[in-house]
Amino acid sequence: MSANNCSSASKHSGHPCFGGNHQKAGRIHLPVAPGCNIKCGFCERKFDCANENRPGVTSRLLSPEEALDRLRMVMAHPEGGTNMRVVGIAGPGDPLANEKTFETFRLVKKHFPQLMLCLSTNGMLLAERIDELKELGVHSITVTMNALTPEVGAKVYEWVKVDGKRLSGEAGARVLLERQMAGVEAAVAAGMLVKINTVYIPGINDHQTLPLAVTARKLGARMMNILPLIPQGIFRGRQRPSDRLMDLVRNQAEAIIDQARHCNQCRADAAGLIGQDIDLCSLKKPGPFPGTLCGAGSKEGLSI
Repeated sequence: MSANNCSSASKHSGHPCFGGNHQKAGRIHLPVAPGCNIKCGFCERKFDCANENRPGVTSRLLSPEEALDRLRMVMAHPEGGTNMRVVGIAGPGDPLANEKTFETFRLVKKHFPQLMLCLSTNGMLLAERIDELKELGVHSITVTMNALTPEVGAKVYEWVKVDGKRLSGEAGARVLLERQMAGVEAAVAAGMLVKINTVYIPGINDHQTLPLAVTARKLGARMMNILPLIPQGIFRGRQRPSDRLMDLVRNQAEAIIDQARHCNQCRADAAGLIGQDIDLCSLKKPGPFPGTLCGAGSKEGLSI
C-alpha cells in the first residue's frame, strides 16, 4: 500500500474513479468533445457497437444543450439520480481541444452545482487551460501518459498537432511529454485531484510503466490507472495483456503510488455505476419531439 492512501482517502471518497465507493457513487460521461489534437496508435473511434465498452466510443455526439438534457434524464432515473456524484467529459476526442467542453461544464455548474466536474485529457493543453478549469471548479483531472521518453512516445503516437502543425515521430512525442509534465504540475498546484492513466503495451512501453509511476508521484498525482491494451489501430495485431500480468504490474506499481483497480475502460457516453451502466436507449428524450437518447449521431470532426 502506498503512502498516499491515508492522506488522500477522504478527498477521493466521493469520486468512483478516484477510490470512492464505485458501488454507490455514479458518474456520467457527456460526449461533447469530438476533436483531438493527437493520434494514439491504439485509438479507434470510427465505429460503435451497442455492446462495446472502450474509451473513445459514443453512439451519438451531443451539443452542450443536449448534454444537459441527457444529464436531466439520467438524474431523473430511479437508479441514476440517487447515486450520481460526478459529471465527466472523456471524449470521444480530447476535452480541452473542444470549446463545447467548457460550455457544457458551465451549464452543468449552473443547473447541478452539487455534482463534481472532472475530465480526461492527453495533457497537451492542460497547462494552457488550467485557469479556465479552476474557474469552473473542476474537481479532478485524469491525464493519459503512455511514455516517458520521445523514443518510446514515437512508437505510441502517430502524430501530435502543435500550433496548427502535425508533428510525427520523436519531435511530436517530445512536445507532448513536456506539456503533459507541465499540465500535471499545474493541475496539482491548482488543487485538483490528478490521476495518471497509462495504457500498457507489451513490447512497446511496458518497460516504462514503473518509471511512469515514480514520475506520476513526483509530479503530485494521487493515483495511477494502468490499463491493458485493447488491440486495435496500429496495435491490432498485438495480444491483449492477461489479467494475471496486469495484476502483477499493478501490484508492483502500488508500492509507488495508489492504483485504480476497478476501471472498466468506460465509453465516452457511459452513465450510472461503474459496471452497471444505465441503458440510455430506455430514457425518453425531453421536448416535443419523441425519441431516445442513444440514437445515431454525427461522427464528423473526430480529429482536428
